[in-house]
Amino acid sequence: MTDRILRAKALIAGQASGEILYADTGLSFMGGVDASTGRIIDVHHPLCGQSVGGKILAIPSGRGSCSGSLVMFELLMNGHAPAALVFRHKETILTLGVLIAGELFQRGIPVLQLDETDFAALSGVTHARIEGDSIQPPDGPTTQPPIYILPEPDPADFTLSELDRRFLAGEFGEAARIAMRIVLQTARIEGATELVDVEMAHLDGVFYQGPAGLQFARRLCEMGARVRVPTTMNAVCVDRRQWRALGVPEVLGEATDALADAYVEMGAKPTYTCAPYLLEPAPKAGQNIAWGESNAVVFANSVLGARTLKYPDYLDILVAITGRAPAADCYLADRRRATIRIDLPPLGKVDDLFFPLLGYHIGKIATNQIPLICGLAGHAVSHDDLKAFGAAFATTSAVPMFHVQGITPEASTADGILGEDMPVVQVTERDLVETWEELNIARTPDVDLVALGNPHFSLTEIAALARLCDGRRKAEGVSLIVTCGRDVFAMAEAEGLIDVIRRFGGQVLNDTCWCFIGEPVVPKSVRNIATNSGKYAHYGPPVVSKGFHFASLARCVDAACTGRINTTMPAWCRSG
Repeated sequence: MTDRILRAKALIAGQASGEILYADTGLSFMGGVDASTGRIIDVHHPLCGQSVGGKILAIPSGRGSCSGSLVMFELLMNGHAPAALVFRHKETILTLGVLIAGELFQRGIPVLQLDETDFAALSGVTHARIEGDSIQPPDGPTTQPPIYILPEPDPADFTLSELDRRFLAGEFGEAARIAMRIVLQTARIEGATELVDVEMAHLDGVFYQGPAGLQFARRLCEMGARVRVPTTMNAVCVDRRQWRALGVPEVLGEATDALADAYVEMGAKPTYTCAPYLLEPAPKAGQNIAWGESNAVVFANSVLGARTLKYPDYLDILVAITGRAPAADCYLADRRRATIRIDLPPLGKVDDLFFPLLGYHIGKIATNQIPLICGLAGHAVSHDDLKAFGAAFATTSAVPMFHVQGITPEASTADGILGEDMPVVQVTERDLVETWEELNIARTPDVDLVALGNPHFSLTEIAALARLCDGRRKAEGVSLIVTCGRDVFAMAEAEGLIDVIRRFGGQVLNDTCWCFIGEPVVPKSVRNIATNSGKYAHYGPPVVSKGFHFASLARCVDAACTGRINTTMPAWCRSG
């Protein structure tokens, strides 16, 4: 496309010009883009090392974390954002970050969506100009600041309840009025004309990534924001009860405290866990909820049978304020059907590493399609296995759920959820080998730190860890740290499991999660980290710049005892 105009759908209209940064691989802004500089840090992405700042970023979609909107918002506020975003698929998470920055702080950029052919035409193009809904060759300087035009929600385009209209009229305060405006703008992007009630919410964007996030939360508090439905909070950047003792810098600890306190002021419960499905009461099948945190979203939809969008950070609090959400995506029965079938090779005995590795691999296949996984029926698959699978799947995929034939509640048969003429992909042993190799990037077998609990460990996972640790002692110079939520910690402590882990020499942290942990908890001296989390094996390398071993829980504990990991490929992963 050097001499023709491409017509796009303008999610946010405007003008921009500049260099095109193109990739045919989706990008998670959280864990993939440095929120303070705009540099791409995802070591698994083809654009790693480049900066999105001032570029027309063309990617098929986001992927992975719900926190992409938070990072986009931070970049818009600190001046390191792209000049425009161009997508191939519907992309609500990153667009939402632009919408909120525009509504509350008058910062924005154009956001466009192209069809498959025209998106591919951008490959190899170096510069372009955006005018409204068109992308065309540049005709002059490419350094002009972008101009954006926020869409104005028209109540006539929606079937609104009397309550919705009262929100828009400002009857419940300015925060609730703006929240409803953004909910309707999101509904427009999702193609929804109605809203649904939600019964609970979980807030993902409660962790500190920079001053803009705190500014956003404080603005809502100043406008009198209060949640209308029971609302829990995700993990934050530090263990709030012991960050000083751990040596965390005051600037991070105090900012984290201030941000968390702002959400508590709005009525959220200070649960600080990335595994809200472990809290009581857990969502029920068919229940409409509003959850952020990618692993929680896929677990709620896929394993519990509840219904939630993959909520972008900050939209979750706005929906919690109104109790209303776009009637779209996984709230609708026909949008929960599988759109691709994944067939597994014949499987013998597998260990706990199999599930996160498989989830990571299938997420790369089904980046924008809901998969039905066939070949696990008859195998013993626990909630912990599905938790690990879902967290890794949500790292590489953009979709909000998966199905496992004969195991997850909506997949008793393939015929029940699989559409006609859907593509079928065969996973091979060679595929599993390549994914195992992709996630094992450490060059030597030594281990200095064993990092467990991403997402937060369940009570049964802590019990499994305690059994492996019982009667043993970690090696000098090796650390074992597990993260879990406060509620699970209290139950594990009451059962004596925490004492077993501590006698081993292990440490347990609450409130925070490995996606946020760096120095001093991970000392500079650490060379290699062992983890059984597919999610952390992906996000960890750019966060801490260490080598990573991806291994089963048993191998991780053995490594803590010896300082070396068994690097033999799992038997189920070996290619014939």
